Amino acid sequence: MLTLLHLLSSVALLVWGTHIVRTGIMRVYGANLRRILSASIKKTSMAFLAGIGVTALVQSSNATTLLAISFVSQRLIALSPALVIMLGADVGTALMVRILTFDLGWLSPMLLLCGIVAFLSNRKTRVGQLGRVGIGLGLILLALELIVAAAAPITHSSAILVIFTSISDDTLLALLLGAVFAMVSYSSLAAVLLTATLAATALLPLKMALCIVIGANLGSGVLAILGGRGQSASARLVLGSMLFKIIGCVLILPWLTPLAQWISSTDIASDEAVIYFHVVYNQLRCLLMLPLVTSMARLCRRLVPHEDMNNATAAPRYLDNSALGTPSLALANAVRETLRLGDVVTQMLERFRLVLLGDREQKREISRLDEEADMLHSAIKLYLAQIRQDDLGEEDSRRWAEVIDTALNLKQAGGILEHISSSFTNKALDARLSLSSEGMEELLALHQRLASALSLAMSVFLTGDMTNAKRLRRAKHRLILLGRRYSHAHVERLHQQNPQSLETSSLHMGLLGDIRRLNSLFCAVAYHVLEPDPENSAE
Repeated sequence: MLTLLHLLSSVALLVWGTHIVRTGIMRVYGANLRRILSASIKKTSMAFLAGIGVTALVQSSNATTLLAISFVSQRLIALSPALVIMLGADVGTALMVRILTFDLGWLSPMLLLCGIVAFLSNRKTRVGQLGRVGIGLGLILLALELIVAAAAPITHSSAILVIFTSISDDTLLALLLGAVFAMVSYSSLAAVLLTATLAATALLPLKMALCIVIGANLGSGVLAILGGRGQSASARLVLGSMLFKIIGCVLILPWLTPLAQWISSTDIASDEAVIYFHVVYNQLRCLLMLPLVTSMARLCRRLVPHEDMNNATAAPRYLDNSALGTPSLALANAVRETLRLGDVVTQMLERFRLVLLGDREQKREISRLDEEADMLHSAIKLYLAQIRQDDLGEEDSRRWAEVIDTALNLKQAGGILEHISSSFTNKALDARLSLSSEGMEELLALHQRLASALSLAMSVFLTGDMTNAKRLRRAKHRLILLGRRYSHAHVERLHQQNPQSLETSSLHMGLLGDIRRLNSLFCAVAYHVLEPDPENSAE
């Protein structure tokens, strides 16, 4: 019983090591990996190599799958190049299994020591997260040694040998075991590493080990389906990837028995045979499937109907829940949704200009857009609340706060626009009052500057460009000075007893104050770039 417990704990350590490496890499390089994948879609060969490289780096095809799913669901890339990336991810996993099974036992203590020192001393920084990756790699190598040591006593048990020998001819059971373990461990890499290690101890017959490897590939496909459920675009991608895996499984199964017999007749060690089978099988399968990518994409489009986006224009488009486990990717999704919220406020601002010009019908549309802005803000807020703060590095923590603040400012700006549109319609248009010609020109001039400030603010929010942030701050102060000058001009018209100014004075001064508030809300994003410390950002 104690021996079995040691084996299970060693397997758990292997799974945990792969998880630590994956999360550490994604926290440090998640945004860069995202750019690499998005830039590789122009050529099939580049997309295939990008899938291999990203997966080799993060030690998990599931992480690459989540990136591809996010791209497809957000309509950043087409289905065909995404399927190519998925095929490359399968090859990347196989190559990493080969690398991790080299004799690297001497490297484990060094990685653990350096990784722990780096992580504990700089937990929130890039160095700390790279230390976390080192810890994960050290645990993987240590776990492989422990599995071999723990499995050795079991191989001497006649009962265990009888059990494994009796099921060695049950291909379906072996496939199921591989799939289940890949799903439980959330990593086909961990499943294959364990299979190779157990095969080296003679605990697993070779044919069964090969079947488990194929089953692990299928299990990773099931994980992708579970991660992409609920969205038609991502469902097509994971369905296509799963169909490729099933085709490969069907093609290789009739050859497993003669292949296992041939390998057994050679001097190739069982663990080496399992590893090389995994590498060669995935390379051949993926290369054979590459010419079929376009046809598979067409098939998946027929099998999975397209969502009608027109029926849910107000629904969030970019808040992919499957990306929540990768903070940098989730933040990128929240940024895109916040930009969409900015587009809604931009529409409200333009319609407010039409209200000023006398179009009272725009009031209803502004109210609808305000409800959409409130819904998007709520969705962004709840989405970001699901990201654990402990999982965020220093830079991501600042970006998280910036997204929260910017979304809130946009939501408040939408509320102000809805209020002043209703107020102007009720107090001026419905009462058949009109501003003086000078006053209207001043408001339209302020509106034009306000629209430019909002456009520049969204650019600064997206890029973090220091030069544009300084431009935005200067634009804010210029609008404030211009607003003061216009308020003094209005008072001068009151002094001259201008009848239109007298009738609409309260409304006019209220609009000037509200425009000043909108200006401050739009330009607040500049201070996140110019003064990263939140305590210094307050005016």
